[in-house]
Amino acid sequence: MAATLQDLARYVDPTKPSFLLSAASIAFNPTFWNIVARQEYNNKLLTNLFGGRSRTACYALAATIFSLGLFRDFLYKTAISEQPTHPLLLSVYSQAAAYTLIALGNTFVISSTWRLGITGTFLGDYFGILMDEMVTGFPFNVVGAPMYWGSTMSFLGTALLFAKPAGLALTCWVFLVYVVALRFEDPFTSEIYAKRERERAATKSGKKQK
Repeated sequence: MAATLQDLARYVDPTKPSFLLSAASIAFNPTFWNIVARQEYNNKLLTNLFGGRSRTACYALAATIFSLGLFRDFLYKTAISEQPTHPLLLSVYSQAAAYTLIALGNTFVISSTWRLGITGTFLGDYFGILMDEMVTGFPFNVVGAPMYWGSTMSFLGTALLFAKPAGLALTCWVFLVYVVALRFEDPFTSEIYAKRERERAATKSGKKQK
């Protein structure tokens, strides 16, 4: 196993500008939307820029995040296209795994977006656009954070499809970046909804006292 990993590593050139640019883009995207979303929640940054229209501001952020995602994917494919191909990854089993991962990854991403809607997917809760209740059906009953893990599966599938060890290395970086992002996002989002429940409970209590 160790020998196989060392062999794969020889097919990765991390000094290529395209590889470094792809890695930077992967790290930048979640960092960007977390910083902007928290500025929105705490200071209404985007809502104020859009004249108090929070929903319009949320859609603008959604378009920005989506565009950045497309650019990140472009940089990733460009980076791995400039890296060596490993014959081991060209096997029928590797290729079958590639198509399976891409199909499952896209299924998770598309179905979660469908269930959450635009505002639910693209940080609408930071704009005060909260969902009525937690979505528990597919794909959320199969995997937590299906957008993140579906995207990671697609990165991995693409790396296998093109037989690029460099793609495997970048996928590991994607995984690490998303794990860190979720450590910041999940508690913060949970607190947003917990705060709403506390406010609802206080309102009900006030009505009863009257």
